[in-house]
Amino acid sequence: MKKNLILFLTKSLFFAFLITPFLVVNAQEDSSIKTKNPFWENVQFGGGLGLGFGSNFTNITVAPSGIYNFNEYFSAGLGLQYSYVKQKGYYQSNIYGGSIIALFNPIREIQISTEIEQLRVNSKYDGFYGNFNDDFWNTALFIGAGYRTNNVTLGVRYNVLHKDNDGVYADALIPFVRVYF
Repeated sequence: MKKNLILFLTKSLFFAFLITPFLVVNAQEDSSIKTKNPFWENVQFGGGLGLGFGSNFTNITVAPSGIYNFNEYFSAGLGLQYSYVKQKGYYQSNIYGGSIIALFNPIREIQISTEIEQLRVNSKYDGFYGNFNDDFWNTALFIGAGYRTNNVTLGVRYNVLHKDNDGVYADALIPFVRVYF
């Protein structure tokens, strides 16, 4: 019995020494597989959510976006937007589309931006002037500047294609808050 126990322990110890180098190599291989792709280390996601409610008025906006940081000075990315706007007894709009944005940070605290946005607007009016639909494309070209701290930029942008009483935006000058994580 004692001889069998010694033989079993010897075989077990030999097997453990034999397999140990392979376990170490496998552990090293697993850690190299889990390293991140350098591309994704330069990507940031963000966007905006908007909720507005008033007397018979509703405005809901969802606008996710992502940017790629080429270096500490330049970034570029894409954004999507959907808005639902309703004034009870007057109109209802669905607004959706996308944008391309370029960001320049000459110094860490200052951000200059250029953004082109293309939105499809589907509006349905029902009120004093009769029932009708107004469907159109709205193109905006924004030039902006803001103060940046960490992941948040507060600023103002100007729509160089703005036309009064024609389009989505009531004014050419629009304040913004931009957040990327």
